[in-house]
Amino acid sequence: MSAVESLIKDIKNKKFSPIYFLAGEEPFFIDQITEALEANVLTEEEKGFNQTIIYGQDVDMSQVIAISKQYPMGADKAFVLVKEAQHLAKSIEDLDAYANQVQDSTVLVLNYKGKKLDKRTKIYKTLNSKRYYHEFKPLYANEIPGWIDERIKSNQQTIDQKAKFLLAEYVGSDLSRLYNELEKLKTIVGNSHTISVDDIEKHIGISKEYNNFELRSAIETRNIEKAFKIIKYFEKNPKDNPMVVTMTVIFSLFTNVIQYHILTDKSKANVAKEIGINPFFVQDLAVAANNYPLKKATRIISLIREYDMKGKGVNSSGNVTSSELLVELIYKIINF
Repeated sequence: MSAVESLIKDIKNKKFSPIYFLAGEEPFFIDQITEALEANVLTEEEKGFNQTIIYGQDVDMSQVIAISKQYPMGADKAFVLVKEAQHLAKSIEDLDAYANQVQDSTVLVLNYKGKKLDKRTKIYKTLNSKRYYHEFKPLYANEIPGWIDERIKSNQQTIDQKAKFLLAEYVGSDLSRLYNELEKLKTIVGNSHTISVDDIEKHIGISKEYNNFELRSAIETRNIEKAFKIIKYFEKNPKDNPMVVTMTVIFSLFTNVIQYHILTDKSKANVAKEIGINPFFVQDLAVAANNYPLKKATRIISLIREYDMKGKGVNSSGNVTSSELLVELIYKIINF
């Protein structure tokens, strides 16, 4: 169970902390925990007199503390939510005294989005030692499929591997959007069957044939016809398929190929562990490595960097489209 799931479980079981300092660069987790607290600390009837929602740019820390010290009326708890609490950064140390002598009948929540506390400060040490401090970092790209697995399991559904990775590749690390797409699949597909690439295409709008996932596969197998068809599709849908994302995918592929070549132990488990990819992709990577020996792969990395710069207008006439650059690059890669 993840730290977020553990926190939410305690909240639903009415095990509340007097302070929740929710910080970091991943707003989705902060919002999830805040919503759980809003739904569970007070009943709808109790909220009228005992729930206070304020914004960091509108108050100072002394006001937050004064509100937090008030006793509830007709309820066991008072709920104080400070949104945009990062605007209180200059006076955040003033929270230390309250953190050491909290009002037990108050649940104080501070949404410190996009920032985190300096671990050398007194307030961080106090909040962290009392387990009031929670910091959330964005997930890495290779962690997204695992997160999808957790959500799918929570929704009592199943999803096939290709559909999962297609969804991860298309939506990326935008967890709020990914959560909404999965909720859509929960409502529409239900648990009547395993979510497939057809479901992804039909209900989310991702082409199951023309995407970076399939382009990578085409390059791995040196299928130039398939690769060019995908690029042609990208040309007609540039907003959904920006060149910078495609270049990142191609660069990542050949970085992985080089890593694969230098590994002594090429067992599936070791390759997945050492390169940091899902075991699902290891066989495809082995095919790519067979098609692109180490020396070629190394030279291809230089080629990708060259075309990446051209795509940004460096050493380019400016009259060449992104699609034309990709066609030229992939032709050279496959025919190296």
